Amino acid sequence: MKTLITKSIGIYLNSLHALAPSIAGKHGFAIFCKPIRGKILDHHKTFLQTGESFTFTIHGQKIQTYQWGNGKKKLLFLHGWSSHTFRWKNYIEKLSKDDYTIYAFDAPGHGLSEGDFLHVPLYAKTVKLFLDEVGKVDQVISHSIGSFTTLYTYHLHPELMPEKIVLLAPPGEAEDFFSFYTKTLNLNNAVTRTIRHHFEKEVGQPPSYFSAKLFAKSITAEGLIIHDEDDQDTHADNSKNIHAAWGKSELMITQGLGHHLKDQRIYDKVFQFIHQPILTNPIIH
Repeated sequence: MKTLITKSIGIYLNSLHALAPSIAGKHGFAIFCKPIRGKILDHHKTFLQTGESFTFTIHGQKIQTYQWGNGKKKLLFLHGWSSHTFRWKNYIEKLSKDDYTIYAFDAPGHGLSEGDFLHVPLYAKTVKLFLDEVGKVDQVISHSIGSFTTLYTYHLHPELMPEKIVLLAPPGEAEDFFSFYTKTLNLNNAVTRTIRHHFEKEVGQPPSYFSAKLFAKSITAEGLIIHDEDDQDTHADNSKNIHAAWGKSELMITQGLGHHLKDQRIYDKVFQFIHQPILTNPIIH
């Protein structure tokens, strides 16, 4: 069924482009940026209700936000594509609410937030607006596109740089997304060019600008990067390239955990990293 739907979308865009190229570009970009909203199940709600709930607004859309604890250290979680705040349950439950003030929000088009559209620049604007509300945070833990967004956000806003950043399974290049998208939908070259043009028009930069390893060069926080060799969504080479560019980072490569990295070994490593004292000298690798 998924294959049939995918082929149908590709045929639709290829055919539409022959009649109305600009509309095909607009529709292709919208499909590219449309997440599949993960369901909020009863056990998700039970956990999320243990936090303080509030909202803020971006582009007229309400963003669902949560807070646990009132400790001195501020920590922000940023989830990945088609995910939501519940994915951080195993971390949040174990963190001291006396030591930490823990924040998380559902990205636009995700969880209980409004909208049906997301790309990295919009996610980054949402992070910036949130930080304008609550102030600079000390630590960020992020997954997948949330990790890409973390690098991009602090590349743009170094004045907000945290002390520590954790990247879990980060993507590497926006070009990789475009290649996968065009190949999966079997789009012809003309359609692909038009969608790229619309992308650049909407976000102000071509896809080639969005490179995690280039953004990582400007990151001055201490970093932990974790990636699994069996990740089918984002290749572990992305993390190796980010690590090579980021002078104060540590890299952990695992096996058999896949993209989601939900395992006690990961939790233990992340907790060890965020709890250890800040280093006075850069990590040499």
